[in-house]
Amino acid sequence: MESKKVNIMNFYNEYLPYLKRSAIVLLSSLIYSISLNMFIIPHKFLSGGVSGIALIFQYATGFNAGYTIIILNIPLFVLSYLILNKEFTFLTIIGIVGQSVFIVATKDISRFFYPTDPLLSGIYGGVINGFAVGSIFKNHGSSGGTDVISMIFRKKANINIGKASFSINLVIVSVGSVFFGVEKGLYTLIAMYITSAVVDQVIKGFNKKNLVIIITNKEEAVVDRITHDLRRSATVMRGKGAYSQMDKTVIYCVVATSQIPRIKQFVERSDPGAFMSILDASQVLGKGFDHPI
Repeated sequence: MESKKVNIMNFYNEYLPYLKRSAIVLLSSLIYSISLNMFIIPHKFLSGGVSGIALIFQYATGFNAGYTIIILNIPLFVLSYLILNKEFTFLTIIGIVGQSVFIVATKDISRFFYPTDPLLSGIYGGVINGFAVGSIFKNHGSSGGTDVISMIFRKKANINIGKASFSINLVIVSVGSVFFGVEKGLYTLIAMYITSAVVDQVIKGFNKKNLVIIITNKEEAVVDRITHDLRRSATVMRGKGAYSQMDKTVIYCVVATSQIPRIKQFVERSDPGAFMSILDASQVLGKGFDHPI
């Protein structure tokens, strides 16, 4: 009986995180596919990466982009498996296969609704695509195509992944603009910029936190206010002033942005001579904050 419990716990700890990530990647792929068919394709906007190539081919021939995406990604799956992390490859395959299937399955969704204003489509398409792609990245997957190529370049040639992706996408959008008009390309750039901004925000998290570093001689008073008034923990470290050579106490804590005015107020009251630095924390994981899947 005890052995069964151990096996269940091992399964829970080892496989459940992968199942959760896979489910989120699939759901995000569905959202991305709906957005593509509702906002991007009806106005014949372009896109970066393999999706951009697939859309250009669809506009030119009528061959659905979903099929092209999976065909073009097959050799990249093999390269990713041989060169990159196996978990990354597995989640990328799930995302791309799901994306291809969902693009084909939702191809007629624009018959029910799509914004006739191209600018609105570019904005909302960018936001929704960014949310979907950001969720995929946050769960250790990728949208395939140029993401895989960029990761390989980064590992083998130490090329900056952001610059590599941007360069490839710029070439694809430029080629598409030649065939389908500069206006389409300009709308695409708006959507791509919004997508990029939303992806960054999703990865960093919407619940903004701040890292606070306090250097003080009145450790007990400051820590007491942090733990009792703010109900946050803190880490106390010992330091020494480089100029004064005097021993100092360094307090490290992470608080919500809304708590910053209070912490500034009671640090000033507890120790007017304290030095305090406040930094943005892009993501905070651990007890009392977000937990990784």
